[in-house]
Amino acid sequence: MLIPQTIADEGARFLMERGYEIVKGSGISEDELAEAIQACDAVLARTERYTENVIRAGRKVRVIARHGVGVDNINVPLATELGIYVTTTPMANAVSVAEHALTLILALSKKLMAIDRAFRKGNWEIRNQVFGMELEGKTLGILGLGRIGSMLAKKAYHGLGMNVIGYDPYVPADRLPEGVRQADWNAIFEQSDFVSVHLPAAPETMGIIGRKELELMKPSAYFVNAARGEVVNERDLVAVLNENRIAGAGLDVFREEPLPASHPFFQMEQVLMTPHNAALTEESRAKMALHAAMSIDEVLTGKSPSWPVNHPVPKGVNH
Repeated sequence: MLIPQTIADEGARFLMERGYEIVKGSGISEDELAEAIQACDAVLARTERYTENVIRAGRKVRVIARHGVGVDNINVPLATELGIYVTTTPMANAVSVAEHALTLILALSKKLMAIDRAFRKGNWEIRNQVFGMELEGKTLGILGLGRIGSMLAKKAYHGLGMNVIGYDPYVPADRLPEGVRQADWNAIFEQSDFVSVHLPAAPETMGIIGRKELELMKPSAYFVNAARGEVVNERDLVAVLNENRIAGAGLDVFREEPLPASHPFFQMEQVLMTPHNAALTEESRAKMALHAAMSIDEVLTGKSPSWPVNHPVPKGVNH
């Protein structure tokens, strides 16, 4: 089993208890992965990229088990063509990511960044200079009502008394989470005090949010993204923030990761950033590692995986 990046002990222990040998990667560049994967039957993948060269080098590989839910770093069509399962861990991180998105919303609403910076410099009077807002009665617009978006809606509606509107073309009106009112794409941006993105990275969503959408937002509204950086036109977001067309942003994901130190976001005090760690709570890390390991064991013992992304004609079973 190739495990290129660190995972929680629960996943490695599950595999070792079943007699699998673990190969820890020496790096995550394309060349390093292509070399390490050659002798392996399976991969427990995190954020490293599985390009055509890497996947073709893994001639014995029967499953790439993603530690998380996004597969934009994996060439799934090629894996399918070569008989390789790709799996994810959709049951593992919904609570953690929804809580993280809500944390960003709360921190932005209370202007905690500005207050903390001023207070640390000895400015007690910041309490009378910068004022936050109450979230009760404010409108949260959610783009994408899958597990994470629905969990966020539940917490915001029941826990904070927010008005919640949602857009998801794959969720019919009669299956919306309790308290969520269906809205069209433009209305999410026009009506919301906070817009929270929970869309997957896919060809049809790349750069789907740009200046047109962001300029529909209220000047007092905040933009939150704990999904995938690729769904946002980052240049447009930088421009809209620089022009003070929106109040600020809370971002956990970026088009380029790690985010370069020269990126304009680092100079923007109205932007709250975290390093793509929304899913990385102790509980979620343990579940992601374990569920990915379980998928590996399922495939290599001839079973259908519980959380498949694709349905290839699998390679032979000989475990």
